[in-house]
Amino acid sequence: MAKLSDYKVLTFDCYGTIVDWETGVLNALQPLLEANNAALSRKELLAVYHECEAAQQAETPDLPYDKVLTAVHPKVAARLGLKKPSAEESETFGASVGKWPAFPDSVAALSRLSRHYKLVILSNVDRESFARTNAGPLQGFPFHLIITAQDVGSYKPDIRNFEYMVRQVKDRFGAEKDQIIQTAQSQFHDHQPAKKTGIKSSWIVRPGAVMGNRMDEIYDWKFETLGDMADAVEEDASRN
Repeated sequence: MAKLSDYKVLTFDCYGTIVDWETGVLNALQPLLEANNAALSRKELLAVYHECEAAQQAETPDLPYDKVLTAVHPKVAARLGLKKPSAEESETFGASVGKWPAFPDSVAALSRLSRHYKLVILSNVDRESFARTNAGPLQGFPFHLIITAQDVGSYKPDIRNFEYMVRQVKDRFGAEKDQIIQTAQSQFHDHQPAKKTGIKSSWIVRPGAVMGNRMDEIYDWKFETLGDMADAVEEDASRN
């Protein structure tokens, strides 16, 4: 059984793993719900949103993420039987990404993990939105490499995103594919395509998460939070 300390690079999904994607989306949907006096369950809202977003990303893989959200907003409204939002309201929803909150443990856990690994972002987002997130909720954390869907021209779970990341990690750090751990919450976006690409993965469950879950759970390590993973890495390293 491989040990966490055997690896050199952690490649992170950001939104859902480091940033509380679901809370961010729900907060940004509140004006739409309030305008329609709609009371819908968290699970229903997130399930509809996730379906609309995944379909939009597959349809327009080269569209920057904030524009994906702008396009998704009226489609979510239509699916929920709500009044169509204005173009300005949809643009406000698209611009919300950089304000989505980090999980409380994220920055401290990243700092601890950076003592043992190169930390790489592999995110379904545009560069500008991630820059706002990194400057704000993530407090300017210095990742070793940032790869966005905008850089690749496609969205996860497309295998091209993982192949692109593997090439970049090899070029930047001299690390091979078997020295990488994909670290993420979403089974759909990350663990299933990582497996297909031959990359080990650590599942950050984030208990209560709805989006990205699948019946067939794939992972090599499993932790409830990123802080729990940092604990395990430090314990493993202390044995060496």
